[in-house]
Amino acid sequence: MIIDCDTCVVRDIACQDCVVTFLLAPAEDVSEKTVEAIGLLSSRGIVPPMRFQKAVLG
Repeated sequence: MIIDCDTCVVRDIACQDCVVTFLLAPAEDVSEKTVEAIGLLSSRGIVPPMRFQKAVLG
């Protein structure tokens, strides 16, 4: 998974608690296993959730 903040539809709206900005600066490639681990940690309240939402073009 490649995360590109430039294509995030909630950029500048939800950056302050986005786990991408919490873990990465600038955003880089994140594996599916990492995404799953972040989801688990987030569900336990340990880290903020990933808020990246790729824009749908067209």
